[in-house]
Order: sequence, then structure tokens, then C-alpha cells
Amino acid sequence: MTTTPPPIHSDATEAEVAILHEVPERYKLLASELGKRIIGQTETIRDLFVALSVQGHVLMIGVPGLAKTLLVRSLADVLDLSFQRIQFTPDLMPGDITGTEILDETQDGHRQFRFVPGPVFASLLLADEINRTPPKTQAALLEAMQERKVTVAGVTHDLPTPFFVLATQNPIEQEGTYPLPEAQLDRFMFNLRVDYPSMDEEVRILLETTGDLQQPLNKIWTGAEILLLQQAVRKIPVAQSVAEYAVALVQSTRPANATAPDFVKRYVQWGAGPRASQYLGLAGKALAALDGRFNVAKEDIQQAAKLVLRHRLITNFRAEADQQTTDSIIERLLTTVK
Repeated sequence: MTTTPPPIHSDATEAEVAILHEVPERYKLLASELGKRIIGQTETIRDLFVALSVQGHVLMIGVPGLAKTLLVRSLADVLDLSFQRIQFTPDLMPGDITGTEILDETQDGHRQFRFVPGPVFASLLLADEINRTPPKTQAALLEAMQERKVTVAGVTHDLPTPFFVLATQNPIEQEGTYPLPEAQLDRFMFNLRVDYPSMDEEVRILLETTGDLQQPLNKIWTGAEILLLQQAVRKIPVAQSVAEYAVALVQSTRPANATAPDFVKRYVQWGAGPRASQYLGLAGKALAALDGRFNVAKEDIQQAAKLVLRHRLITNFRAEADQQTTDSIIERLLTTVK
């Protein structure tokens, strides 16, 4: 006999339960505020909020001019979070990101080192065109993302909380860039694809953004509330059957696994690791909270599948020859894995 999981873990505080109840309505307010500056991009806004609510970092891929920087800056405004933007270039050094020590002379003539924090010390960090900087600088940022602290001259400095990195990549002009290795791509929870706006949206963009009036944004969440939300979302339970489905989906991406379909064995060189299963579960919890539910459904896992898996599958030359993308393979998996 199976038992129904509790609506939320018993160790959840009243404040955590209360903020979960508020999520659907307050997210509508957030999306409405962002709509004052951002036209369209409704799915992108939702996916960014999902990642933020479970402390996940996001890699966003899209051509220039799609308001990625404006979106992240506006998100920082409505969440009342400190914001920094780093434009990655080939000459950027790790110290330019993490900070460095400088030699100061005190009033009494003594000299001492003083740490000057870099732009990574912000709650919301936009890493623009991360693939245009050398691997050493990329590694410095990715280490900060994972550890949520930086070490300079043997001294460890904690990063602010919450801490959220949104990195962008330009899908064109790959010559002279430094693509992120698979192990570093795995540090990102989501891979978002930002597409061109529709005809109606682009007409609105032209009409509404070529004047001299900029709408002020109201604060919808605070940093302290985001931290409470991150704690609360993690306490939403996942049923055994849903967890098994998420793991089965991830294991089906591995060609050497017995459960992998024939098309995966034909087109995929390497599949997703266990971190993908964790991120599917976390994304499912956040999507359930957005929907006003305290339980994760199979549909939540399916909704997050492309975002979590597309940068964790490495396809082979057959896939390229047969015009099979990671997204098309994931779509086939969603109809195959039961």
C-alpha cells in the first residue's frame, strides 16, 4: 500500500510555508513589473525565476540585441539585489573578476595590503559572452559559482547571498572564442535559448523603447525573502515514482546504459550525469511552487527536461549528418521513457 507524501516536509517553518503560498501571486506581480521594460520573453523570465528560487546558475544563448542585459538588470531591480555586469574579453584576468590586493600606506607610514573586491561580489552577476575569455578566467568564475567564495592571497572571502550568475554566449562568430568544457557547462543548472521576438512583439519594442521615458520598477521581493524562498522550495517533497521517472530520463541519455533507446546509442556520445537528475528534481519543485502545488508532478520534470539536459548531451558525427540536435533527441526521449 502506497502512502501519499505530506504536502510539505514537517520541518518547514511557518514562514517557509507562508512564502510558498505567496509564490504564484507574487510571481505574477514580478512578471508584470518586468513587462514594463521587457516585451515578450515570458518563458525566459519564468525559467530565470525557477533557477533563482533553487540557487541555480543559468547559461543563456542568443544573438546580440535580445535584451538579455536589460532583463537581468531589471530582474535585479524588482528583487532588490545588487547587480554587476562583466564583459568578457580575451585579455580579462582572473583578478579582474574576483578582486585583488593593493598595497596601502597608512597615516603612520606603515604599509599593508588591502583587498579590493571584484565584480563577482554581487548578488546578481551577468557574465556577458563568457566564451570570449581564456579558460583560466572562466575557471575563476566557475569556481566562485560552485564554492560561493573566492580565495585571494590565501584569504577566503564569502560571496554575498543570494548569489546568482547568468552567463551569456553568442551563438555566432565562434572564431577566436574559448568554448566552455563539458565539466564546466555542467555547473549551470539551465541552458536557455533566447529567440527573436514575434512580429507584434518587435513592433511594440520599436514603439515603446524609442522614446525618452523609462518606467521605474517596484520592488517585489527582497534578498532575505529570496533566501527564505530557496529554503522553502527545497522542502517540497518528490514522490518516489516521480524521482524514478527523472532518473530514468537521465539514464536513458547514456549510450552505454541498458535502458538507452537505439537512437541515443546511435547519436549520443556522452549522456548526462547525476547532477542532471538533481537539477530536474529541483526545477520540478520550483515549477510546482509557481503552480501553487506542494508536490512535484511528472509534467514538471518534462517541462524542465530541455533546459537541464540540452547542454549535458554530447552528440556524435552521425547526429550532425542526420541533422539531429540535442533538443530533438530530448523530445524523442520524452515520448519514449515511461
